[in-house]
This record gives sequence, C-alpha cells and structure tokens, in this order.
Amino acid sequence: MFRKLMILGATIALPLFSQACSSSNELILATTTSTQDSGLLDVLIPAFEQQTGYKVKTIAVGSGQALKMGEQGEADVILAHSPKAEEDFVKAEFGIERQAVMHNDFIIVGPADDPARIKGIATAAEAFAKIAQTQSLFISRGDQSGTNTKELSLWDKAAIKQSGQSWYQETGQGMGATLSVANEKKGYTLSDRGTFLAQKANLALGLLVEGDPGLYNIYHVIVVNPDKHKEVNVAGARAFAKFITSASTQEIIAKFGVDKYGQALFVPDALVKATPTPSAP
Repeated sequence: MFRKLMILGATIALPLFSQACSSSNELILATTTSTQDSGLLDVLIPAFEQQTGYKVKTIAVGSGQALKMGEQGEADVILAHSPKAEEDFVKAEFGIERQAVMHNDFIIVGPADDPARIKGIATAAEAFAKIAQTQSLFISRGDQSGTNTKELSLWDKAAIKQSGQSWYQETGQGMGATLSVANEKKGYTLSDRGTFLAQKANLALGLLVEGDPGLYNIYHVIVVNPDKHKEVNVAGARAFAKFITSASTQEIIAKFGVDKYGQALFVPDALVKATPTPSAP
C-alpha cells in the first residue's frame, strides 16, 4: 500500500517521501516544529520505537500543515497545538480519539534594548499594540502553525492591521528558524516557551512578556480516522497515543528540560483531572 507525501513550502526544507510504503510497523507522525526544536522528540521517539517495535517517520511542520496531512491521509497520528483547528478537524471526522498531552505557554521575546518598551507589560495584545505604534520589527512565522494562529489572534485583539507593513516580516518557517531570524535582525517574535529555552544559548533575545492567561498553549494527540483513509496505520497511531499519554511518558515530559534549563519545557496533562484552565488558542 502506497502513500505519496507531498510537503510544500517556499522556504521550509522538508523530507519528501514519494511513494513511501506504509507497512504495519511504520508510523507517520505529523507534528509541530516546537516538539522537534525543543528536543522533546529526540527523547520520546526512540523510547516509543524501542518499546513497541514501530519505526516512526516524523514530519515537523506547523499545526495547520500537520492537520492538512491528516486530512489528506498522509499521516497516521498528529501531535498539534492549535485547539480550534483541531476541534474542526475532529468535527469533520478526519481525526478521532483526541487527547490532551501537555502544555506550556507562549511568550514574546525581543532584542535586549527593547525599542518598543514592552518588557513587563501584562497583556500580549498591549505589547503588540506598542510594537505597532513604534513600528518596531516583528518577525512572524507566517506558516499557519498554532503559534502563527495565536499571533494573528493577538493582532486582532489589539485592533492592529499588521499585514503588509514594512516592520512586519514573515519567515514561512518553523519556530527555531524564526527565532534565529528575529535574533539576526533584532526583532520581536512570539514563541512557545519550550523552543525558546532550548534555543536560548544561541540567542541574544530576551524574554519580555509572559504570564498572560491568553498565552496558554496546549498540545493534543489525534489519531487519523481510518474510515476516511483505509491506508492509515490506526493500530500504530493508537499505540503512539497510548504511549505519549501513559504515566511513564508523562513523567518523562514533566522532567524534560529541568536538568539543562532549570525548568521543565512542558507540563504533562494526560493524567490530570480536568480543571479550569486559561482560554486556549
């Protein structure tokens, strides 16, 4: 059984798997660049493969592209952080068995001299308004990812029309690459905390705005619906979902980053009873 995986992007260099054979022990995971750039997948994927015997092909793209891959039957399981888009995906019956995995938060980072004077501002929308008012350079992912979707919602909340402005630039790339561009050009950007902490040693950017409840960032795992695409490895997808939400893996997630960064990059959610949380993106 064959699947042709076509990942398109003007500026992202991604693996192209043409006519990749979907065998019973091969699993295609479509996930976000933040899970890859943070280093979390470097820990989880080998553990999953060792425990289960599956071989994972990981495609790290924005959440929007990951969900599109699932919609087209070009992935077996999805790990994303764009709740509204995920809900629409499941409602359209492209995905099943959506489960919370973990969360962290979004932060606004920027140059040390902070030309827009946003450091310590309480809300992200207010910070975005000041960036626009001062026409300070802002670097956007512009890739329909969960981070990009959140960013666009913040511009809307601030009542700012940023698109097309000379101070607003899009990379069309993942979080790690976008942080590098912001660093090089001394601009501001919105990042998930995990990727920023993982890349911080190579950056001159500072963490300027955090703690806004609207910056809550939750990740879910979703099995692609085999009723839509018969070639989906649903057994493998369910095995991955079971693994990433298991007690042992949630413990790994809870500790990931503590030894290197002094704090965990993600907070496990799968084993926590439902409690009120800040509004998700």
